[in-house]
Amino acid sequence: MDTKWATTELAWAAHPETGWEEVSGYDDAMNPIRTYQVCNVRELNQNNWLRSDFIPRKDVLRVYVEMKFTVRDCNSIPNITGSCKETFNLFYYESDSDSATATSPFWMENHYVKVDTIAPDKFFSILESGRVNTEIRSFGPLSKAGFYLAFQDLGTCMSLISVRVFYNKCSTTIVNFAVFPETATGAEATSLVIARGTCVANALEVSVPLKLYCNGDGEWMVPIGSCTCMAGFEPAVNDTQCQACSPGTFKTKLGEGFCSPCPPNSRTSSGAASICSCRKGYYRADNDSPDSGCTTVPSAPRSVISSVNETSLVLEWSEPRDQGGREDLLYNVICKKCVPDRGTCTRCDDNVDISPRHLGLTERHVTVRNLQAHTQYSFEIQAVNGVSNKSPYVPHFASVNITTNQAAPSAVSTVHLMGASANTMSLSWLPPEKPNGIIMDYEIKYHEKDQGEAIAHTMTAQRSSARIEGLKPGTPYVVQVRARTVAGYGRYSSPTDFSTNPQELFCVWI
Repeated sequence: MDTKWATTELAWAAHPETGWEEVSGYDDAMNPIRTYQVCNVRELNQNNWLRSDFIPRKDVLRVYVEMKFTVRDCNSIPNITGSCKETFNLFYYESDSDSATATSPFWMENHYVKVDTIAPDKFFSILESGRVNTEIRSFGPLSKAGFYLAFQDLGTCMSLISVRVFYNKCSTTIVNFAVFPETATGAEATSLVIARGTCVANALEVSVPLKLYCNGDGEWMVPIGSCTCMAGFEPAVNDTQCQACSPGTFKTKLGEGFCSPCPPNSRTSSGAASICSCRKGYYRADNDSPDSGCTTVPSAPRSVISSVNETSLVLEWSEPRDQGGREDLLYNVICKKCVPDRGTCTRCDDNVDISPRHLGLTERHVTVRNLQAHTQYSFEIQAVNGVSNKSPYVPHFASVNITTNQAAPSAVSTVHLMGASANTMSLSWLPPEKPNGIIMDYEIKYHEKDQGEAIAHTMTAQRSSARIEGLKPGTPYVVQVRARTVAGYGRYSSPTDFSTNPQELFCVWI
C-alpha cells in the first residue's frame, strides 16, 4: 500500500470525528496527494485515532511501514497550556477478514498491538515549511489474512503526508546454475529464510541440497550446493544459463568448462554435442578418450626383403609410409603354403615356426623355420594399429613369394643291432622321417666306447643296413648313422652302444 498514489479520498476510519481530518494537497512536484492532519493542541486529554483500510498479508511474515510526516514545534504555538505533544503512536490490528467497523475494534490501546512511538527529527514553525520526516518501522510475525494500521494522536500538531506499507524480499536469482525463487524475508529482522533451488535447464546437481538463505534486508547469502552444465552445454550469460554447444564444437564432460572445436578428423552435424563423430575412414580406439582426434589404419609395410636358406627364411621390412596418425604400430606375419598347379594357397600348419612370433610384432624382422623343401610359400606382412580392428577392411599388407631349396634329410631315428660276432656287427635302421629328396647313401660312424670320438671310423651303405667288420672281440662300440641327399648329409642319429662277442660265435637277435 502506498497512499502517495491515491487519486481519490482514502476515507479511513477516524475517531472522534473532531480528530484526524483528510485533506487534499500537493507534494514537492506539485502532484496531488491525500493527507491526514490533526492539531488539537489547545485542548487537554487528546486521544485521536486514525485507522487504515484492510491490508491483505498474502504470505508475508513481517511488514514495514514508511511514514512521511511533518510536526510543528510546540514552542512555535502561542498560548498553549502544556498539552501539546510532538510524537504519535503506531499500532496494528490483525484480522482474518475485513471486519473492522466504526466501533470495532474499540478505540483503545489494549485492542491493538503497539509498534512504536514515532518522534520527528525535524520540526516546523509557522515561518517554516517543507521539513518532512521519514520514519520506517517493521512488525511481525503476522499470521492472519491481513491487518489494519492505526495512528494515535495524543495532542500533536502534525500532518501525515503519506503511508507506504511494504515487505522485504529476496528477488529471484541464479547462483551456481541453480534458480532460487522470490522469497519473502522472515518474521524477525534477523531471520534467515531458506529457499530451495532447482537447476537451470541443461544443468545437473553436483552437490546437494540446493539452498540459499534470504536475510531480513532482502539479500541472498550463504549458497549451499550447486549445479553444473551437462555434457554438450557450456556456461553462458554470466554463468546463469547452460547453452548448447554450437555445431562443430563439443563438450564431453559434466562441468563448467567451455565447448571446444572438434578434434582432427571428426565433426558434428548438430548442436549440444558431447562427442564429435569420426569422419569416414577414421576411428577411435577403445582406450582413446572421447575428446581425442580420430585416426586411421596404417599403409602397407615397405621394402620387404626375404633370404631363403634351405627350409628356413628370414624376412625383413621397412615401416609404412603412413602410420595412420598413431604411435601403436604393430605387424602380423601370415604364412601361406601354395600349390602352383592349383593356383591356391592355404594357411601354414602349426609346425611352421615364426620367431619371435607371428602376431603383434614390434620388430620388423622374423625368422621362419620348419618349412618344407622345394615348396612355394606366400608371406603377408600386415601393418596394424589401435584402430585396425575398427575398420571393416583387411589390414594393408606387403607380400612376398618364396620357394624353399633342397634340404638335407632329417636325422635317422633309431639304429638296431641285428647280429654280432667277435669281429663283426650287423646293423639296420629306418629311413629318415623327412628325406627331403632321394637318399643317395648312409654314413655309419663308430668307435670304441673307451677311446672316444676322436678316432672314430666311418663307412657308407646304399641301403638301410650295414655290416661292420674288423672289430675287437668283447668290445663295446658307439654307433651313429646319418643319411645323404644331393643337399648333403642330415644329422646323425643319437649315439647307441653295441658290443661284439667275446668269442667266435654268431648270434642273431630277433
